[in-house]
Amino acid sequence: MSTRHPLRTTLAAATAVAALAGGLLTVVADPATAATKYADDFNGDGYRDLVTSATRATVGAAKYAGAVVVNYGSASGISSSRRTVLTQNTSGIPGTAEANDFFGSALASGDLNNDGYADLVVGAPGEDVGDDTNGGTAVVVWGSAAGLSGGRTIGDPATSAHDWFGQSLAVGDFSGDGKADLAVGSSGKDIWIHKGGFTKSSGAASRYKLATSLQSGSGFGAVSLLTGDVNGDGTDDLIANGTYFPNTSTKYYGTLVYLGASSGLAFQAVLESDIQAAVGDINGDGHDDVVTSAHSGGLDGNKGGSISTYLGGSGGIATEASQTIDQDTSGVPGEDETSDNFGFAISLGDIDGDGRADAAVSAFYETLGSDTLTGAVTVFRGAATGLSTSSAKMFHQDTADVPGVGEDNDHFGSAVRLADLNGDGHADLSVGADGENGADGALWSLRGSSSGVTTTNAVAFGAASAGVSTSGYPKFGGGMLP
Repeated sequence: MSTRHPLRTTLAAATAVAALAGGLLTVVADPATAATKYADDFNGDGYRDLVTSATRATVGAAKYAGAVVVNYGSASGISSSRRTVLTQNTSGIPGTAEANDFFGSALASGDLNNDGYADLVVGAPGEDVGDDTNGGTAVVVWGSAAGLSGGRTIGDPATSAHDWFGQSLAVGDFSGDGKADLAVGSSGKDIWIHKGGFTKSSGAASRYKLATSLQSGSGFGAVSLLTGDVNGDGTDDLIANGTYFPNTSTKYYGTLVYLGASSGLAFQAVLESDIQAAVGDINGDGHDDVVTSAHSGGLDGNKGGSISTYLGGSGGIATEASQTIDQDTSGVPGEDETSDNFGFAISLGDIDGDGRADAAVSAFYETLGSDTLTGAVTVFRGAATGLSTSSAKMFHQDTADVPGVGEDNDHFGSAVRLADLNGDGHADLSVGADGENGADGALWSLRGSSSGVTTTNAVAFGAASAGVSTSGYPKFGGGMLP
């Protein structure tokens, strides 16, 4: 790992703003949360907020208990000081911080109780529930004018069927009734849908099980969950990643797409992928598209990883990829090298304000010069035909005006997010590097503009500045709210 030292002077001194427009899905209000403008505005001030996890943070004496940092957006973007740090030892948060809880392993947000403030849902899949080791749990932290505070546990309806409940989360209005629902995954073959509307006193109105195993293969737990509207009917759809195992030699993960309807979610398609995907309207046709990754290189035989785009339409998601991109594709910076993990993290959002979602794609094991496992993020513009490679740009710690210096094992790109934190209508790029400073971890935010991502006035800070204990290996920046 890189040596443990404070973030270098150029990084620590960077105090300028980040403007992250558009979430993973769109740049407009999430239809799942009609009462609040944005599904990630926890204090209701009209600015999106940034949520970053440190799942291996030590809390008290509990190693790998986990912590979550919420940096509130404003007209000047985010700062390391304007924040809330949440753990299971935080007053009002259910539970107690314990070793190997991994609080923050999954994150989702939306206005669950319809009070006009977005709420945050945090997964702790390693939580021991009674005598159920690693049973897992999810916690709703309520939004308010003062920010996030107080919470409620979302219990596991089927403790004997699986472990790691809360390893994946998503919020969306899957029935189109105007109330936000919560989807929770685990190590098992089921996803539990907790129906809105929620109340602080009683939780979800009801719940039902969504099976993820299919006839031609053996299903397993959803590693990540996303919401979007791939058929453009105004009702949220559910995208479940890492849930399918076709009995072939070339496919070992998959992304399942379930279409929302008043009668409930219904399976539509399985897309080839590893365990990562992102959702957004890349071509601007009013239907969300899905970008999946084969970041390990195992699905299609490429060495360093690839991403594939599946277009949405009135009938749902296309089952054949419209394009596949790797680092040997013409116009893409770098080259396809073994174990780069291109596609390890993906986010979609409208950086340039043209109404089409752009993509941020990390290769968090990218080698830079003589430094290995250093990491980089490539940004692609959305276009009528899909993601454009002609203007693709790569960013890393050796890019001019990006704070810090690239080193071995930094893992720049362990998480990425595009969302508007200063309300200027342009998605800016937030990047985690969970290996920075000996696995303390760090966060960068690069401003978006009409010409794309710019490094001018970048923000960057490490775990200690964010209020996370640097005891052990917290890996701040290892995950972000989609």
